[in-house]
Amino acid sequence: MQTRSLSSSPLASPTATLPAHSNYDLLRVYAYYRLLLSSLLWVMHDTGVFPEVLGTHGPQLFFYVSMGYTAFNLLTLIMLWRGQFAPKTEHIFGLLFIDIVAITLLMHASGGVDSGLGYLLIICVAAGSIFITGQIGTALAALASLLVIGQSLIDAYTNEQFTNKELFSAGTLGILLFIASLVFQYLTNRITLTAIEAAEQSRQAEHLQKLTDLIVERMRTGIIVVDTDSYIVLCNQAAARLLNYSNADIPGPLSAIPDLEEQLKIWRTYPHNRSPNIHIDSGTREVRINFSRLEPRAAAAAESDTLIFVEDSRRMAQEAQQLKLASLGRLTASIAHEVRNPLGAISHASQLLQESPDIGSGDIRLTEIIQNHSMRVNHIIENVLQLSRRKPAQPEVVNLAEYLGHFVNDFSSNREADIDLQLQSAAIKTKVDPSQLTQVLTNLCENGLRYSHSLTGAYHLQIVAAIDRPSDLPYIEIIDDGGGVDAADMPHIFEPFFTTETTGSGLGLYISKELCEANQASLSYRTTGAGKSCFRIDLTHYQRIF
Repeated sequence: MQTRSLSSSPLASPTATLPAHSNYDLLRVYAYYRLLLSSLLWVMHDTGVFPEVLGTHGPQLFFYVSMGYTAFNLLTLIMLWRGQFAPKTEHIFGLLFIDIVAITLLMHASGGVDSGLGYLLIICVAAGSIFITGQIGTALAALASLLVIGQSLIDAYTNEQFTNKELFSAGTLGILLFIASLVFQYLTNRITLTAIEAAEQSRQAEHLQKLTDLIVERMRTGIIVVDTDSYIVLCNQAAARLLNYSNADIPGPLSAIPDLEEQLKIWRTYPHNRSPNIHIDSGTREVRINFSRLEPRAAAAAESDTLIFVEDSRRMAQEAQQLKLASLGRLTASIAHEVRNPLGAISHASQLLQESPDIGSGDIRLTEIIQNHSMRVNHIIENVLQLSRRKPAQPEVVNLAEYLGHFVNDFSSNREADIDLQLQSAAIKTKVDPSQLTQVLTNLCENGLRYSHSLTGAYHLQIVAAIDRPSDLPYIEIIDDGGGVDAADMPHIFEPFFTTETTGSGLGLYISKELCEANQASLSYRTTGAGKSCFRIDLTHYQRIF
């Protein structure tokens, strides 16, 4: 699961706005209001409602303006409702300006500011501050104020009954328009920033939820959530793989896994008891399960959803075995170091005894036995100490064709060996520590020659170097003519101190495998199609970074 940075937030920009669809929906609501207002004023004037207020100074002007204003609003609403009109800032400014002009004319036809119609301009200015922020929104308030004051000045010259009170009312209305513009711009900016912050928090929560889902899904430990009715509501890939359960069955009853359902019932009754392991695939595989309440404060286990952890007991046993082997290795190295000095003294004393002129022929044979077994024990000690003092790998790019050619020549120069080297190409490269690879190949070739000779009487083996096509990685195979490894011994051949010979130490293959893993390679055993024994070293790519 990649971790993305969430620092790039719209909150960093003070001019951040809501998504376009939000203003569009508000504009449609405002269009309904405009149509309702204009049609209501038209109908009220036409039916004679409030004749002392509407159209008192210009009945015809009021009638034609209200009728035309209603028709324009109806056309605008139809265009917005059918989605054929995507207004820009200048379009919205034009609509609001028409509203201001129309209301100003209706106010003029009804006797000026005292008619009360001028206060409808506050709604227009407030809507303009919502749809258009900044200086343009303030410009609408300025235009509305100028039109109101201009209308009052016209009345002052044309109406003999005009008083300074009406001019004062016009100025007061202009101030109210500016106040409404500033207040609604402030509120709009606050609401916009709050909405953006909420949207950002929602995106962060969604991102964290996705991260959590990915982490749970890719955990090596199996996770299952079961509700109070014993229905599986969540099951990650690890749990489905360990229990042979299909994720497609989620949500589904826990009865699909009878053993797990039975253990859950027992745990709900006795929550403090430890659950036994469950056997899968007719007992060939074993998993360990642990139960926990998803809500720790629940009064009883049955009153809360249950979290089930599923772990492969084999993997846990392997990890425990690795810890034991690491501790055993340190202990063995310490013992080997202590044994080495007395062993040297025994070997030296045996040599001195063998050189004595008074020793008999039978005693000479005994001293030879002491020497042989001292050398064997010393070899075991050297291997153990080599494990404890092993240096980190120092990998370098190696051309296997050249390297194996030199290795075969050096290896065959001081021993009887017939080695058949087969190279897929002359340009097979890998990245490995040459000295450690030489140690691994020497051990494998010596074993191969020994087993070939024991079965066929000839010291012969075959070395193959090639590129594995599916993975595009190089490999080396050492194939001998021996009898191979028994099926019962295959799981143990790479374990330390495991040997089928009376003279072996059981550390050769273990050291070879450890050296391979130190070079990010792997050592495995298989039988070829011809029934021959084959050890394969899968090496890493030559561009691999250690």
